[in-house]
Amino acid sequence: MTAPVRLPRLIETLDEESAAFLTDVLTGLSADPKTIPPKYFYDERGSQLFEAITRTPEYYPTRTEIGILERHAGDIAALMPKGAAMVEFGAGAITKARILLGAAPIEIFVPVDISADFLGGEASRLQRERPGLTVLPVAADFTKPFTLPKAVAGRPLVGFFPGSTLGNFEPHEAAAFLKHAANMLGSGSTLIIGIDLVKDPEVLSRAYNDEAGVTAAFNLNLLRRIDRELGADFDTAGFWHRAFYNRERMRVEMHLASRVRQRVRVDGRCFDFRRGETIHTESSYKYTPEMFRALALGSGWTPAAMWLDEQQWFSVHALTAR
Repeated sequence: MTAPVRLPRLIETLDEESAAFLTDVLTGLSADPKTIPPKYFYDERGSQLFEAITRTPEYYPTRTEIGILERHAGDIAALMPKGAAMVEFGAGAITKARILLGAAPIEIFVPVDISADFLGGEASRLQRERPGLTVLPVAADFTKPFTLPKAVAGRPLVGFFPGSTLGNFEPHEAAAFLKHAANMLGSGSTLIIGIDLVKDPEVLSRAYNDEAGVTAAFNLNLLRRIDRELGADFDTAGFWHRAFYNRERMRVEMHLASRVRQRVRVDGRCFDFRRGETIHTESSYKYTPEMFRALALGSGWTPAAMWLDEQQWFSVHALTAR
């Protein structure tokens, strides 16, 4: 008889997240222009919708990055020391980490994600697939300090941050995250990170305005989450998804635009919207390889390697913490 697979126990550090969610929403809706941090997209439904976005024909980043990882998995694995623990920031469905876990000498995998329910299910699925791998999921906001499981103490650490999620941060926030990751992982650690590159604006526009409307549903789900968790009264029918490429700032912007003049209540506070006024929900900055390497160098990392797809639409970088 084979021993039963021991499923991972979810380590949760989200006790204060509900309060932070409310604070960030109230602060963002009080600002001019209105804004809400994109990390709040990812409740369980939002995480499911994002996975659906990655399968739309217009959304190139996921399949392009997966192609790079599959083609160069051996080269990437060669940079990882034997017995290392891999920490994935913003793990989601753990799709891309599976590629590296199949090629690299990783013994412990620590997926970190803000969506606790979604993370727990994906971590359990991975543990069933790979009973020889120790999977230790941590539910946390990976942009803030969190406690790594005791089991990784003393092991060499490899960070994994795919999906060009760094592009969702403002440039100063991106630098702060890279410094934070270096502090979490420690001197001499390795970070494998995906970065979307500057390209034809038409390609970018299609990627964030898919014909099936999945990205629109993902964007509007943020309002449904606010209604459900914060007792707000957003009417999603009163808003529409708007996404466009801002050439000057080299970023795609996602907004929720008010269809009419309206008033919304959140936690007893009222917020007025003009017709056409938007909530800025996400920016996705695009880099050149040179721009990203300069950012990494200024944030405590030394570039070690870079891999590109044939069209040079996407890049995967290996960095070493100084």
